[in-house]
Amino acid sequence: QVQLVESGGGLVQAGGSLRLSCAASGWTPSSYATGWFRQAPGKEREFVTAINWSGGITSYAHSVEGRFTISRDKVKNPVYLQMNSLKPEDTAVYYCALHRGPSLPPLPGHAGAYEYWGQGTQVTVSS
Repeated sequence: QVQLVESGGGLVQAGGSLRLSCAASGWTPSSYATGWFRQAPGKEREFVTAINWSGGITSYAHSVEGRFTISRDKVKNPVYLQMNSLKPEDTAVYYCALHRGPSLPPLPGHAGAYEYWGQGTQVTVSS
């Protein structure tokens, strides 16, 4: 079984920054892509960003492009989500997810493309 643990969430004022981390443990695949999704109260889970195994290919939702950056360290674990210029509408529970294989899934924004999920970390942006 694969376990994903998110950390780094918290309360921040609008315009501030946070960095989330996603660490994988257990029977992790030899290579995997990682995605971040978020879910605000009363809303559906939505795609934020994803990164392939090598870190050379990324995908972003339009709503976060230019403000958020996904990256992974040299040993591939963990994956980071740097969030800058945060807005109140970024408030949500943020989840990381794992897709087996070195490439992004064909539809990286589709939650069903990811086999494993973390429990989430709360991000609250105050106005």
